Amino acid sequence: MTKGPISSFIENHYLHFNSAALVDAAKGYVTHLNEGGKMMVTLAGAMSTAELGKSLAEMIRQDKIAIISCTGANLEEDIMNLVAHNHYKRVPHYRDLTPKDEWELLEGGLNRVTDTCIPEEEAFRRLQKHIHKIWKDADTKGERYFPHEYMYKMLLSGVLEQYYEIDPKNSWMLAAAEKNLPIIVPGWEDSTMGNIFASYCIKGEIKPSTMKSGIEYMMWLADWYIKNSSGKGIGFFQIGGGIAGDFPICVVPMLYQDMEMDTIPFWSYFCQISDSTTSYGSYSGAVPNEKITWGKLDINTPKFIVESDATIVAPLIFAWILGW
Repeated sequence: MTKGPISSFIENHYLHFNSAALVDAAKGYVTHLNEGGKMMVTLAGAMSTAELGKSLAEMIRQDKIAIISCTGANLEEDIMNLVAHNHYKRVPHYRDLTPKDEWELLEGGLNRVTDTCIPEEEAFRRLQKHIHKIWKDADTKGERYFPHEYMYKMLLSGVLEQYYEIDPKNSWMLAAAEKNLPIIVPGWEDSTMGNIFASYCIKGEIKPSTMKSGIEYMMWLADWYIKNSSGKGIGFFQIGGGIAGDFPICVVPMLYQDMEMDTIPFWSYFCQISDSTTSYGSYSGAVPNEKITWGKLDINTPKFIVESDATIVAPLIFAWILGW
């Protein structure tokens, strides 16, 4: 593959320390795919609001990703950006905001994520209007789906096209829906749509069982992993940490230890982009070798860690993989 200007710049200038680790991780990702491996990408933090979709969507279209695990926030916020982008407000001097300033943002219907404010009406309530109907229809019919499957139904129905405010090719959720890409959403309840769904359950409008659970996600992932881990195996590309990473990576020790499947392969590539410090005792800050003790990675699994800001690093790694 001929390298584009971004990849050429990286190759010529990213030669040491974290920048060199970025290149090593990107090359390892490409090697893994070239040798017939598949890749899971996990999304923590606010990567959708950071507009990672500009590169992630193309990664999905080019089959560089086999499965995604993400938080409920990342699942919904990519679609919010798709339908309400022009109503977002950037606050570059967010560190200077007073409590009164923050209250005024709330009263103005703006929910702040660092320097970016998501509009309540045009984003949250616009999606609520349409997703509620899909939830309700399933509930009435006695059907049950995963959180991402309801989002896919909404996207593929075309009902949101009237609101598009960005080029749809930059929406990773739309790209995933068109591919029917497998997605795992652990802890989906910890999201705005999860809160909204809970409110309908409390009001007695929808049954909680209409939404498939996190346990069912793990059961589905276990079956998927068994069917897809032969040969080169499945790699694990972790953006940030948290539940989006720890939930799916644990499918391997669960199968190996709890299901007593002694021949189940370990994850066959591992990369983490994180700014967490290992001494704090968090999963997000755990170095790759610690995962060997939990039965997640093998001694010989290629392991990379880029200790930097994922909003900077992830698009550059994806650019390298795509040859941009």
